[in-house]
Amino acid sequence: MADGIYLDHAATTPVKPAVLAAMQAYLGDRFGNPSSMHRWGREARAALDEARERVAACLGARGDEVLFTSGGTEGDNTAVVGIWRAVRAAQPGRIAVACSPSEHKAVLEAAHEVAREGGVERHLPLRPTGEVDVAAAGPMIGPDTAVVSLMWINNEVGTVQPVPAIAALAKAAGAVMHTDAVQAFGKVAIDVRAVPVDVLTISGHKLGAPKGIGALYVRRGTPYAPLLVGGSQERGRRPGTENVAAAVALATACELAVAEREAEWTRTARLRDALEAAIRARVPDAVIHGASGPRAPHITNVSAPGAGTESLLMSLDLAGIAASGGSACQSGSVNPSHVLSAMGVPAELAGSAVRMSFGVLNGPDDVARIAEAYADAVAKSRQFAALLG
Repeated sequence: MADGIYLDHAATTPVKPAVLAAMQAYLGDRFGNPSSMHRWGREARAALDEARERVAACLGARGDEVLFTSGGTEGDNTAVVGIWRAVRAAQPGRIAVACSPSEHKAVLEAAHEVAREGGVERHLPLRPTGEVDVAAAGPMIGPDTAVVSLMWINNEVGTVQPVPAIAALAKAAGAVMHTDAVQAFGKVAIDVRAVPVDVLTISGHKLGAPKGIGALYVRRGTPYAPLLVGGSQERGRRPGTENVAAAVALATACELAVAEREAEWTRTARLRDALEAAIRARVPDAVIHGASGPRAPHITNVSAPGAGTESLLMSLDLAGIAASGGSACQSGSVNPSHVLSAMGVPAELAGSAVRMSFGVLNGPDDVARIAEAYADAVAKSRQFAALLG
């Protein structure tokens, strides 16, 4: 929308022009199946192999350590359930999965599945800022732990988790370390040679690639059991004909994200800080969740006492501003965010939370309009709540 403000980049991003241009050839003349032996197939295989090497280079990984997936949910499910099954088969005493209670539902539901299969689901304690308490987490990661999973940047609040410290605990305990880096890739420097993570998830549509493509990094030697069966693609780890066009798109998006990372961090930090200051000036009792802890700059999560999330989002939408109440995967939910609940935020305050997330479609000129629209939405929501009360 020409006159709208898209403030929901943590949910999804527009496909970048360079990414679209890179993939178009593989939607047209270069349509071969990469498993076929003829010229068309070999051409597709070469593009797929090159895309894999390009994604791997962006992570500091080897090409054979990267497999393409449909996105973050598949990657997280594979990392938690599939690898837990493989570890348990090799070491029957390792039955536990440890994760934070503020993980994306793709991890939490996978941990629930582990529990249904006879394993143990263990939640690492959080500080009020949303960070995992490393000292308190230590005793919860031990000889019975198969997999530890910790999101690098929280998708609702933006909290930057102490992944290197938790990874060190996992390694000391002999557990496999997974990180959901869907919100982190392109925001923080990621080099799997420097941080001892064994498995890492990324998703293309958070980076300017199309929906339906992602990648999973799996360190050489990591126990692995595929969730899908039926083919030898991706070295038998993820059967099914590969989406060559989307893989090429992901590789291009990853390279752009790495190249633009530092500049985008600085730019979005300025936008976030300016918006939060403008909101506080207009709504003095507004609460910025996780503001006292380490945060990525592309996400701010704000509550206004006495208001309601649903009415706030409706008012913002009518004003031409797209925001969300939290994870896009939880759209339609009337329950308070599980992330805010895990941080100890009271339900009545969490019930007015709005997530605003910045990206390529935002600039400094948006700040005043967003702040005014938010303040107006809060006033209307409070009036409505007073009438109902």
